[in-house]
Amino acid sequence: MSLLPTPPPSLRTIPATSAASSTVALRPVVILPGLGNNTGDYKDMAMTLKEGYGIPSVVARVSRVDWLRHAAALLSPGFWRGSLRPRPLIDWYLERVAEAVAEAKLHLEDGGSISLVGHSAGGWLARVYMEEFGMSRISLLLTLGSPHLPPPKGLPGVIDQTRGLLDYIEKNCAPAVYAPELKYICIAGRYIQGAPLFGNSNDASYDPMLVGEELNKIKLPAKYSNDKSLSSAPSLHARFVGQSYKQVCGQADVWGDGVVPEVSAHLEGALNISLDGVYHSPVGSDGTIRPWFGSASVLKKWVHHLLT
Repeated sequence: MSLLPTPPPSLRTIPATSAASSTVALRPVVILPGLGNNTGDYKDMAMTLKEGYGIPSVVARVSRVDWLRHAAALLSPGFWRGSLRPRPLIDWYLERVAEAVAEAKLHLEDGGSISLVGHSAGGWLARVYMEEFGMSRISLLLTLGSPHLPPPKGLPGVIDQTRGLLDYIEKNCAPAVYAPELKYICIAGRYIQGAPLFGNSNDASYDPMLVGEELNKIKLPAKYSNDKSLSSAPSLHARFVGQSYKQVCGQADVWGDGVVPEVSAHLEGALNISLDGVYHSPVGSDGTIRPWFGSASVLKKWVHHLLT
């Protein structure tokens, strides 16, 4: 039997408060993993939310092998035309979201609501869930490094990596809002500025070594403080990252989190936030030199949006 909820109950306005309040119930959080990630990648983040801020959370149950289901899209004419639609391709993921939402509701008091926190692809997958199956007492969608926008069409060397999925979502999912009953908050990382694969950037202010300045803002352990190699990044790295950015937004010489460019992680109508020195993924993050959105040092900069 499908666990996908039927649409949609009424929403409730949730007032903001501080983490210090011990008498106000907190919205439980459902964490939605990004493409290629699994549930375990978010264990530390969930623990920080619970132990540091008293916020209960449920991580949708996803394994790395689950993502291989998307290989079925290769058999669809829509893949080759670049006109894929989310369903039924991602129904398996929507089922996992529904299971996590149902579990989170066990923490609710009467009239309460929940927050969705989507990392990377989990952010736009959350939008599909909300559009297809209703709000289900959701009052906040907070996305972390999610590529919300399809790349511009007709640019040489740019191929939509979602093969039309983001284009479909942009046209068919509800626009972002920031209202008392429902808030969209989109957080982007500024970890490294990309560079064109060949030649110089069109941006006269471009400097592929600026990632070093972002690293310098991070307080390093004493044993690393005099290591000059940590204060700069090779130009080759910036050019490689730039190619990733180009496939997402059509430009290489922009800032981003190392995978998703800043401009693509924001949505018109949402509360858009950019955080310096923040890397895209828990995989490859060490929490100190390369903190990601869910590292304790970064989470404290946005967690107040989850507090009720």
